[in-house]
Amino acid sequence: MNSEWMSQLKESGQQHLLQYFEALDEGSQARLLEQFREINFPLVQDLFGKFGQADEWGELARQAEPPAAIRLQGSPNGFASRDEAMQRGEEAIANGEVGMVMVAGGQGSRLGFAHPKGLFPIGPVSGRTLLQIHIDKLKSINDKYGSSIPLYVMTSPATHHETTDFLERNQWFGYPTEHTAIFCQGTMPAVDAETGRMIMAERDQLFLSPDGHGGMLSALTKSGSLNDMKLRGIEQIFYCQIDNPLAQICDPVTIGHHVLAASEMTCQAVPKREPLQKVGNIVSIEGRTQIIEYSDLPEAVARKTNPDGTLMLWAGSIAVHVIDVAFLDRMTEYADALPFHLAHKKVPFLNSEGVLIEPSEPNALKFERFIFDLLPQAKQAIVIEVDPQEAFSPVKNAPTEKSNTALTAQQAMIAQATRVLAGAEVTVAEGVAVEMHPALAIDQERLAIALQGQKHIVEPTYFQ
Repeated sequence: MNSEWMSQLKESGQQHLLQYFEALDEGSQARLLEQFREINFPLVQDLFGKFGQADEWGELARQAEPPAAIRLQGSPNGFASRDEAMQRGEEAIANGEVGMVMVAGGQGSRLGFAHPKGLFPIGPVSGRTLLQIHIDKLKSINDKYGSSIPLYVMTSPATHHETTDFLERNQWFGYPTEHTAIFCQGTMPAVDAETGRMIMAERDQLFLSPDGHGGMLSALTKSGSLNDMKLRGIEQIFYCQIDNPLAQICDPVTIGHHVLAASEMTCQAVPKREPLQKVGNIVSIEGRTQIIEYSDLPEAVARKTNPDGTLMLWAGSIAVHVIDVAFLDRMTEYADALPFHLAHKKVPFLNSEGVLIEPSEPNALKFERFIFDLLPQAKQAIVIEVDPQEAFSPVKNAPTEKSNTALTAQQAMIAQATRVLAGAEVTVAEGVAVEMHPALAIDQERLAIALQGQKHIVEPTYFQ
């Protein structure tokens, strides 16, 4: 241990990180020092200093208004029609203007699944994983438009190895590997909420957690993926998270509206079911589109209604965006383009005797960045309403919860497939699970072949 590290750790109040150093073997010492090199100690110290300060969102939220949006039932003047958007979006896909970023950094622990969430078998009949379902959708878009949309998958250190191995073992489910890339987001140390001291998970290991989906911006740059997009001539990326099996992958209407409106960042939104629903609130503040996390929105503001009784702040974010590559490239020049948010969490820690303690209450702060914090910097940011039955049923909660579970997502997938079959004049017996490969859902001729003349489904069926 050189004097430079000793001095830096002491200056930042983190000298406790060396308490076991002399007892470690050379390999463990090297591992710990490598973690130190990845940490911006002054930044962590500054972030901790902001904990407990007045919440900046309180006053801002009171100025929030609903965003200008393309609604399913009527839109403000100045936006293109759905048909115009569809045509432009299809052109963008066919012309190679579009890339896909899939965020797959989360673990499945809340689902009772000890693996990356992307490997969770969500298919109600097929057992297909979340990763395969999204890749199948992207392959179907390529087949329909004769395109080769590059797929960039972002993992976290906790999911990277297993996700990479899973995709390689399954040969990316037939997706051409020359059009794929997998890259890993960064991490941030957790700190004790009372002292600001970084938490150790083991004697040679800091407790590190992913730096949030906003870590995509720096990870794209460091991995070379952003440069790859520019070299391929990609102009827009379609962004979504792995946990929503209904995500409308590379939806041409959304892409078309984005391009025709000259938007630099576009959000899909669903109408909130109730005022305090746990989704980000897409709002307009002083003419700029922003997202306020549900935890930052004062209840009185969340409950405001229009004269007809509908929610004033109706637009719930579903973490689906179209983003200009040039905009992302420009934002990399600004270190504070994506600020860190603080989350008060329970984090296991080593006590002074080196024993791992599992806290019963939140004891630590984690630091995360959110990609939606780019919105206020984007020119002409727009919001597009989508039908939640067709576009949003995330897998986030434990089976004991009432919503956003694996079961509710599977039920939504079955209902969606049932609607597709109804459009082909096929009925499904009550309580029977059906599942639809996306290629059939967007191609009536292929669906008719797969149906083989069936008009009533009486047993669980995966149409592929």
